[in-house]
Amino acid sequence: MKIMKTIIEKIDKNQKNTDIIREAGRILKEGGLVAFPTETVYGLGADALNEDAAKKIYAAKGRPSDNPLIIHITNMKALDKIVSEVPEKAVKVAEKYWPGPLTMIFNKSDIVPYGTTGGLDTVAVRMPVDEIAREVIDAGGGYIAAPSANTSGRPSPTTAQHVAEDLTGRVDMIVDGGAVEIGVESTILDVTVEPPMILRPGAITKEMFEEVIGEVTVDRTLIRPNSKQVPKAPGMKYRHYAPKADLTIIEGPLEKVVKEINKRAKEKSEAGYKVGVIGTEETVADYKSGDVKCIGTRADESTIAANLFRILREFDDDQVDYIYSESFDTAGIGSAIMNRLLKAAGHHIEKLV
Repeated sequence: MKIMKTIIEKIDKNQKNTDIIREAGRILKEGGLVAFPTETVYGLGADALNEDAAKKIYAAKGRPSDNPLIIHITNMKALDKIVSEVPEKAVKVAEKYWPGPLTMIFNKSDIVPYGTTGGLDTVAVRMPVDEIAREVIDAGGGYIAAPSANTSGRPSPTTAQHVAEDLTGRVDMIVDGGAVEIGVESTILDVTVEPPMILRPGAITKEMFEEVIGEVTVDRTLIRPNSKQVPKAPGMKYRHYAPKADLTIIEGPLEKVVKEINKRAKEKSEAGYKVGVIGTEETVADYKSGDVKCIGTRADESTIAANLFRILREFDDDQVDYIYSESFDTAGIGSAIMNRLLKAAGHHIEKLV
């Protein structure tokens, strides 16, 4: 693809940024690409109802064209135009968790091009809570397709700097709104099936849905990359979030995990390799070898979610050869953390007894 000039504009959340938002909107309406912050990760936006604009997202990211895009809106009235029906359970979930870190899958209306949905008759829709995101969406026409603003397969971007590293020269504009809040992508809930099914875990958990609509199932299948099956939601088929190094997750009693990671890090270091270690506030002082990074505290797993992609990118910058990580509890947001970590590791997890 041809190299373009990328404008980077820093936004102060405490001020009106009318000119920057207006310019972002103009670029989007003219079929261009704008990266912007949301509460989850930075998104790479294009006009969702313009098939040629949506195709530019795939080209910029190097993203497979059967990997569907999520359409971002700012109000419920906008939903009616792009879906053929809104099930009653979806209304209840939307009332509780929209705007927020939640994507729902609906049957699409004819106005949504197949280039946006990855060829599917369903469409993924999200209503973010982040104010900058909402202003950009409205300025751009109200329907913005926006996957994570990184090159396909890399750890998702949680700062504008991450976006610039991957996409400078590939997008028209990056709106810098500082670091994001949550750090992992939205939960995806398929409301076209009964009971509704979680296709990607995130900050809105199974337990939170069940408080509102009763039974919700979780999709456990992993579509193989060479499969002819089209993924129904982003992140289901292809390797995602991957650092350049070989990542192994060690699972088991924490004391044994620390001992095992220390042993492996020492062996690799002595063999001349550069090693990265992902620990927590509770364990970092116990690691003796390698480039040790603290991902957060087990007492508040939202801190781990917020730092995960940043740390994976830092290991890329540090040019490590091997990374060893502790595993995490799969309750609550831990489910989203382990989902991303397992994909980053190519499902390379070793269990200690």
